[in-house]
Amino acid sequence: MRQRLQHVEAPMPREVPLDRYEHRAGDSVVQGHRPPGLHLGRDRLYTPEELYDAPAYEESFDFRTYSWSRLHHSPNDTLARALHDHAIDEALLGWRAGKHIVGVMGGHRLRRGDAAYAEAARLGRALGAGRVVATGGGPGAMEAANLGAWMADRTHDELEAALTTLAAVPSYQPSVQAWVEAAFEVRRRYTPETPARSLAIPTWHYGHEPPNVFSDAIAKYFRNATREAILLEICDAGIVFLPGSAGTVQEVFQDACENYYAVESAVAPMLLLGVEYWTRTLPVWPLLRSVADGHPMAEHVFLVDTLDEVCAITR
Repeated sequence: MRQRLQHVEAPMPREVPLDRYEHRAGDSVVQGHRPPGLHLGRDRLYTPEELYDAPAYEESFDFRTYSWSRLHHSPNDTLARALHDHAIDEALLGWRAGKHIVGVMGGHRLRRGDAAYAEAARLGRALGAGRVVATGGGPGAMEAANLGAWMADRTHDELEAALTTLAAVPSYQPSVQAWVEAAFEVRRRYTPETPARSLAIPTWHYGHEPPNVFSDAIAKYFRNATREAILLEICDAGIVFLPGSAGTVQEVFQDACENYYAVESAVAPMLLLGVEYWTRTLPVWPLLRSVADGHPMAEHVFLVDTLDEVCAITR
């Protein structure tokens, strides 16, 4: 299988202490070694505190589990990861029951303090009124949208204050720990009055992208393909695509494929936010519009330029 190269921007995986386990699935028994805290049959989603359970990121459950997933590939190791992801599927199914979810997709390179980061946070706050905002759970635009949803019941001034606090540590480089600590400070200061507004769905496949902490629940998967499909599938209230690069473009057309073959009642809105970006910088819109032409999805794809337009369509 072709190995994809990654631009590694966080500590490289390293060997970590492992616990021996025995997991029963029906009549089968799986035995092997796993990072402490990784339960193959867990019945709930993760919290940020579970992922960041140590003073240093290199000691945390998140990094330990990432390291194990990159360095251990026996049949039992890969089976253990599949069992874990199945358990996350079941936990997410229960968690989202009765909720309407709108997705926000965008690039991970956006830095705190950037104007586009602040706009993504304001978008998340607006969308979080009455809905759950779901993202890929990483840094950049994903963190910003989750932050906004986390603060959906807070004032504009409180959100602006939170953005100012976060801007002091604009990136997870060079220190993931400093980036996380600034976020936890904001999270503690602005605990939501109404829970279940913000959902993150990250993956250990991209271990160089630490998960953000601005979510009520984190559905973290090992397999990125599973995570991508689930994230698009659950967004019944539509998806807003912020300016991004290859990953965001992939998500646009993966979502377009699902809508293309769906019956009209199952088509969810697709909104490309940023006319200049999506028509000139990265001209995805003309192709998307051509794909949709003549199909039920044609009435559900939008090119917009303002937050008000997004809110009017997804309301």
